Amino acid sequence: MKIRLLITQLVPGMIVAEDVLTLDNQLVLTKGTILSDKLITKLHMYSIYSIYVQRKPSLVVELSNLASKIPSYAERLKSTPEYQQFKQEYEISIDALQTTINNVITKNAKLDVGQLLDTSLKQLTEAAGNRSVMDMLQNMREYDDSTYAHCLNSALFCNIFAGWLKFSPGDIELATACGLLHDIGKLTIPHDIIAKPAKLTEKEYRQIKTHPVSGYQILRSAGVNEHIYYSALMHHERNDGSGYPMNLKGDQIDRFAKMVSIVDVYDAMTAARVYRDAMCPFKVIEIFEQEGFEKYDVQYLLTFLTNVVNTYLQNECLLSDGRVATIVMINKDKLSRPMVKCEDKFIDLAEHPELHIEKII
Repeated sequence: MKIRLLITQLVPGMIVAEDVLTLDNQLVLTKGTILSDKLITKLHMYSIYSIYVQRKPSLVVELSNLASKIPSYAERLKSTPEYQQFKQEYEISIDALQTTINNVITKNAKLDVGQLLDTSLKQLTEAAGNRSVMDMLQNMREYDDSTYAHCLNSALFCNIFAGWLKFSPGDIELATACGLLHDIGKLTIPHDIIAKPAKLTEKEYRQIKTHPVSGYQILRSAGVNEHIYYSALMHHERNDGSGYPMNLKGDQIDRFAKMVSIVDVYDAMTAARVYRDAMCPFKVIEIFEQEGFEKYDVQYLLTFLTNVVNTYLQNECLLSDGRVATIVMINKDKLSRPMVKCEDKFIDLAEHPELHIEKII
């Protein structure tokens, strides 16, 4: 018996029960495909929201037992005072964001974007101290199923991303607001539909996919900057026209929405799942390299991926063959496969397809 599941509910080992197509009828996965972690992530890339599957739930337990016993970088980071302070401020920021947005939606309260950014982000930046916000965010993964947490993460990623793009201070603030509010339309959809573990009806599925238009309507009525409401409307559009709700292409998509679309998918792809910890950024980057250059603005995507890789220079990593190495240099033509140093030897992962970075440690 087939059931429709949201992409966030999929686990490796499930079997695709119907061909998966984009809105313009591009074949993404064929019926009978056994899902892997990589294929689930590919669905995020194509802005697919749900598919029909048959379950193999026993695989979840099997996969969860494969975790390495090596203490991870994330575990060490989480023991630091800076992380504990950041976590505390993160929880406060989510509560404040939830209260403000709920008042806007249910009570027609005025939306003061500047005040919302100040209460949501200033304390978090200060709490990070000498550590980068990016570093903190990569490891703040207890809240990934929350729309509010996803919006807060997206705001912080957009803030960093806009800096990498050398935006003006005003545009950095605007990009941050676009990330913070891009998914506001999801909050108009009943939670029991968003979190439904069983088969979605066709009506429920169509309702979920209305969230970009709902967000656009809420934000436009609130009188915010047009880039903010266009980011809500267009963050599921793709450069090749395969996105929704309007199948826009290239320059038809707002430039801030192009940023948000990358951040939106990156945050979803690096989120923890019931069957694994947060996915290694280098695995995510590899998927973007394989699937992303037709779907996202190339300049924006390269800037984002290059800078993400740069944040991990000099970090130790676990290679797929079990060896520990240090990341020493990036390969501009293959960002997911940097140069590493292992046991006094340098290994160019671009020249060793049999090896990859399993996780940061």
